Amino acid sequence: MGGTFHGATVITLDAKGRLAVPTRHRDALASDGGELVLTAHPDGCVLLYPRRAWDPVRAQVEKFPSFNPQTSAWKRLLLGFEEHLAPDSSGRILVSPALRRHASLERDVMMLGQGQYFELWDDALRSAKLEKDLASGSGVPPGMENFSL
Repeated sequence: MGGTFHGATVITLDAKGRLAVPTRHRDALASDGGELVLTAHPDGCVLLYPRRAWDPVRAQVEKFPSFNPQTSAWKRLLLGFEEHLAPDSSGRILVSPALRRHASLERDVMMLGQGQYFELWDDALRSAKLEKDLASGSGVPPGMENFSL
């Protein structure tokens, strides 16, 4: 299933909406024949998956109950914005206008590794969100009470 994606990189989105995938991640993303999946996340970012890592997620989402308003909203985002693509010969991927609008991606994009996928954030929005999250002082999230660094 390719490599484990980690690290944070700021990438410039070009005028056509293309992002150059960092060289260090290209081989791992291409290990699945190069097919990638982009989709929207409810937090306001874009998710970037190798196809093989996305398929089990998609199978779970397809089982969400359609008559539950909350699961329907998630299903609409995750499947409704789903796009399959391959990087061009220069390692760039085209982020559609709909996904750019969803995540407010204009120029500087933060690419954050999350293990089996990446999150793509507007760099300024991500910085503001991180500041807010850290300042909230809400303590340790549920399920992480025994976590230690």
